[in-house]
Amino acid sequence: MPDDYARIAIVTGATSGIGEATARKFVTAGFGVVGNGRNRKKLASLEKELGPAFHGVAGDAVDDVVLEQLFASAAGHFGRPADIVVANAGRGLSGSVKDADLSQFEDVFRINVTGALRLMQKAAQKMVAGQEGVFPKAALDIVVVGSVVGRHISPFGAVYGATKFAVHALAEGLRRELGPKGIRVSLVEPGVVLSGFQAVARHSAETVKFFKDTFGPLLTGNDLAEAIHFVVTQPPHVHVSNITVRPTRQDYP
Repeated sequence: MPDDYARIAIVTGATSGIGEATARKFVTAGFGVVGNGRNRKKLASLEKELGPAFHGVAGDAVDDVVLEQLFASAAGHFGRPADIVVANAGRGLSGSVKDADLSQFEDVFRINVTGALRLMQKAAQKMVAGQEGVFPKAALDIVVVGSVVGRHISPFGAVYGATKFAVHALAEGLRRELGPKGIRVSLVEPGVVLSGFQAVARHSAETVKFFKDTFGPLLTGNDLAEAIHFVVTQPPHVHVSNITVRPTRQDYP
C-alpha cells in the first residue's frame, strides 16, 4: 500500500556508486525508490534483493521518454507521485584542458549537464503544483549530485569539472526559483569517492594510488548516501541547500 512508504524517491545512476548506495539507504529508511540505470541486469538484481520497495527503470537518463517513465513508475508502482528526485547520473573524464580526450567530451556533457538539466526541469514542473497549499506540512526535494571540482579547478579533471560548474549553476538557479514555492533544491558536492567512477573516467592506476595515499581513507558511496538522507529528512522548513563531503585528509580540490 502507498502509505507503507515514508517518501517516494527517484534516483538516477542507481546501478553503482553513490546512486546505488542512496537507493539502498532510502529503502532501509522506509522509502519507496524508482531507480534508473542502463544496466538492466543490475536493476533486476536490485529488485530481487530489495523487494517491492525498489522498482527499476532501465534506459538513458538523458532520454526524455525514460525520464517521463520514472515519474509515471513512481505513481504507478507506489500509488503516489515522487517527492524526492536525486539527479545523480553522470560520468567522469580525466585530464586537463590541454590534455583531456575531447572525443569523450560530448558524451560527458550530454550525461552530466543535459541529462541533469532535463531531469531537474521535469521534476520542477511536476512538483510545483503538488506543493501548492501543502507547504510546510510536507517536503519536496530535488537533490543534485555535483562535485568539489565544480567549485575548485582540479588538476586531475578540469574539463570534467567544467560540466560540474554548469550543474552547480543550474542547481542554484533552480533553488532560487523553487525555494519560495516550498520546494528544496540541494546541491551535494562529494570529494574523492572510491567507486567505478575512476575506471569510467579513465584515471590511471597511478592517479588512483595517489588519491588513496594522499587523501585516504577515501569516501564510499555509503558516505554520500548518508549525507543525502540527512538532507531530505530535515523538517520541511529547513533547507540544506549545499553540502560538501570530503575525505578528512583531502585538502584540495
